[in-house]
Amino acid sequence: MTTIWHSGFLVLLVGLPFVGSLFAALLSSNARNAEAWLAGFVALGGLAVTALAYPQVADGGVVKHVIQWVPALGLSVTLRIDGFAWMFSMLITGIGLLVVIYARYYMSPKDPVARFYAFLLAFMGAMQGVVLSGNIILLAVFWELTSIFSFLLIGYWNHTQAARDGARMALTITGTGGLCLLAGMVLLGQMAGSYDLDAVLAAGNEIRNHDLYVPALLLILAGALTKSAQFPFHFWLPNAMAAPTPVSAYLHSATMVKAGVFLLARFWPVLAGTDEWFFIVGLAGMSTLLLGAAFAIFQQDLKGLLAYSTISHLGLITLLLSLGSPLAAVAAIFHMLNHATFKASLFMAAGIIDHEAGTRDMRRLSGLFTFLPITATLAMVASAAMAGVPLLNGFLSKEMFFAETIEQHRASLLDGVAPYVATIAGAFAVTYSIRFIHKVFFGPKPVDLPREPHEPPHWMRVPIELLVLACLIVGIIPALSVGSLLDTAVVAVLREDTPEYSLAVWHGFNLPLLMSVIALVAGVVLYLLLQPYLRDSEEGPPFFRRLKGQRIFERILVTVSWRGARYLEGVLATRKLQPQLRMLLLVAILAGIWAMWGAGDQLPDLSVRGIDPILAMLWVIGGLCAVGAAYQAKFHRLAALILMGGAGLVTCITFVWLSAPDLAVTQLLVEIVTTVLILLGLRWLPKRDEEIYESIDPKTRLRRSRDFALAVAAGLGTATLAYLTMRTPLPPSVGDYYLEHAYSEGGGTNVVNVILVDFRGFDTFGEIVVLGIVALTVFALLRRFRPAEDTSEIPYQQREQNEFDDVQRDREVGETVKDYLLVPSVIMRWMFPVIVLLAAYLFLRGHDLPGGGFAAGITMSIGFLLQYLAGGTRWVEERLRILPVRWIGFGLLMATVTGLGSWLFGYPFLTSYFQYTEIPFIGDMPTASALLFDLGVFSLVVGATVLMLIAIAHQSIRSAKPKTAKPSTDGGQS
Repeated sequence: MTTIWHSGFLVLLVGLPFVGSLFAALLSSNARNAEAWLAGFVALGGLAVTALAYPQVADGGVVKHVIQWVPALGLSVTLRIDGFAWMFSMLITGIGLLVVIYARYYMSPKDPVARFYAFLLAFMGAMQGVVLSGNIILLAVFWELTSIFSFLLIGYWNHTQAARDGARMALTITGTGGLCLLAGMVLLGQMAGSYDLDAVLAAGNEIRNHDLYVPALLLILAGALTKSAQFPFHFWLPNAMAAPTPVSAYLHSATMVKAGVFLLARFWPVLAGTDEWFFIVGLAGMSTLLLGAAFAIFQQDLKGLLAYSTISHLGLITLLLSLGSPLAAVAAIFHMLNHATFKASLFMAAGIIDHEAGTRDMRRLSGLFTFLPITATLAMVASAAMAGVPLLNGFLSKEMFFAETIEQHRASLLDGVAPYVATIAGAFAVTYSIRFIHKVFFGPKPVDLPREPHEPPHWMRVPIELLVLACLIVGIIPALSVGSLLDTAVVAVLREDTPEYSLAVWHGFNLPLLMSVIALVAGVVLYLLLQPYLRDSEEGPPFFRRLKGQRIFERILVTVSWRGARYLEGVLATRKLQPQLRMLLLVAILAGIWAMWGAGDQLPDLSVRGIDPILAMLWVIGGLCAVGAAYQAKFHRLAALILMGGAGLVTCITFVWLSAPDLAVTQLLVEIVTTVLILLGLRWLPKRDEEIYESIDPKTRLRRSRDFALAVAAGLGTATLAYLTMRTPLPPSVGDYYLEHAYSEGGGTNVVNVILVDFRGFDTFGEIVVLGIVALTVFALLRRFRPAEDTSEIPYQQREQNEFDDVQRDREVGETVKDYLLVPSVIMRWMFPVIVLLAAYLFLRGHDLPGGGFAAGITMSIGFLLQYLAGGTRWVEERLRILPVRWIGFGLLMATVTGLGSWLFGYPFLTSYFQYTEIPFIGDMPTASALLFDLGVFSLVVGATVLMLIAIAHQSIRSAKPKTAKPSTDGGQS
């Protein structure tokens, strides 16, 4: 069959929601219609593209799209769609579209809707990444992204304590499970010999018989059970109900919580069939099925009832997958589909009730059928599907569940009690479904409601109508409506083990039908018996209160974060820097001794020969400067800084001597910037107490002697390790390879720069990300830093500078001012265009000669630094808008886009392309794509350095202002 569908569309399915999220975030916060249309078109586009893929995945078809990442390590961005992933992608985009329509009318105009739709679309992209990942490491990455974006969505109303607590709990539980999953996936890939999903699925026998099977199984189950809120991790989901109802309808019924059971079903052919799988997964599923249903009965909050019922139904799916039977797997996949439809519609109905009546408390709700007849009818049909009433989709998968529990899978108590637990849980489901319908929609008319209830806008109800219609159609004509679609998903999971099964509504009088009748009757009777108690119940019987996992979670957090952290702080932490450095040095010394001890007879000759006397003299000078800096640090900080600069200058000369001009240029520029920044921050250090340094007791002398011995040992150890490394003969592979291929493969003769932006570009990318984070952290900390009153007085020069800053505007009105450092300041201002030109020169020549983005960025930063020194903070920021955060953002964006651009041509991330272009009057100029990456490095270095400079500069402004004045904290970020 010919089709227009291409494997590249998989990139569109995953990437389009993230692009839409970015655009949604850029829209105005009150542009409700524009944001809803944008999100709707993104979801609709994903739904259409997914639907068009059906011919490709029918009958067991698989479509893959591979983007190389690090081929040597077996890492790639592999996207893969089969029938099972197709079914989930349809749920993600289809229900996502309905939730977007619903949210347009649910969200208040006062809410920051741009943030809501941005988070929702980003979560949609993360979920698409989970189900479409063809690489198990990539799956774990997207898995953690779902936890992050769900945290942001649950905590969307961050002004409420409940939202913050619920988001924190969800992230703690699911994020920890995600880390376990990543470790499990690494073990799984090692056992299978590949991280490719198809290779892992084909290695089921090898994996089950491997010694690492049990550790990998436990780690993977930790990720799956936490994500799907299975016992004992079930308690986070009810607390997540503090999220807006569209979030609950999407994340907590159709997508995020389904990710756990999706994972169990995806790896069912690989991990299932063992005793460990049967007992661990089965016990978790059975406990969750029963306890979730029991808790749901006693909830007074509508969304709380639906949350616990969701937990119970997820336990049903988990229990089915634990049985190891292909028919049970079919029932599990079928119930995933059915549960998503009726539970999403019920959450939306609960949101309408809350939206129109102003409350979700069932003790205040009654008789709403009179006010909301259409919504009530829809909710009743969906509730009946949740209870397993015949001619609705929930009945069919529940019957399949009952049929599997009565089969013998393993001679165990767990298998023996499964039919009874299933029937009891079915009765509980009927009870809480009846309570939802009867308590809310029937009885006397409500009184004292916050709002007068009425039917919502028509389009707010349309998503519920479509989902309820699906419940009816699937329940009445299952084979015609979803038969082929379900078979496509089942074949993708079970492959050759796919059993014969029937979706007929009527299978005659049999034991599963009898179990359904017993559950229906028992559920009605139980509701009638519990009615007097349910009217006043808060959390259920005392027995249930003891089982609340939230209390256990909070106690664990308190124990770990308070008692454990306090203990570790008492043992390891200190307010002084010296003890921390002491521990660090001890670890370094022990590591060096261990390495040298293991080397044994393999140590090279340690004789010293061939040392140039002039270079040796330079090293002696540098060593003396370093020792002098350490000695003067306690007595004269400015002298220590000067001596430290002398040691750095000797290091620069050494690099030049040893033919490393790139390192020399970078070292010199970094020395300039760091020296000036440290000089600006010296006055914020605590005031020295001269009496302490004049009278030193024996205990202090002993401590200093110990520290001196540690410093000498660490220094000698580092020098020895460096010397051993340089004297150890290495195979002529690494260095020679770079020298031979720098020009032919990187297009540059400056080997160092080619390594940084091409061969090891990914390392450089990580380094600039860290640099950006450090700069933002320093700025955030210094914004809140308030110098103590006992710090050193403002120097005379700074007082003069402050006066100079305060009267700069007087120049414009012709008043006479006192110019401080007039000639140097004029020179520094005139140097700015020269420094900019030098930075451009270093940047453009970096691919062939010493220079590059980092050196050019530091040079540009020095230009800005001189302007602050010459004119003062106020003067600069009134005349020059630097906006360093945007420089950082542009640098990261440019580096990322450059790396992603190579994927468009089928090459691994950050693969560069180069050629030489002749420019008139200039000549041949290298035009490698790595130049764009280097531009990102340049921009980020400028932004990070200037941002830290601004943080220090604003401290000077704050200290110079009266205490009643409001400090400036924008840091030039406007």
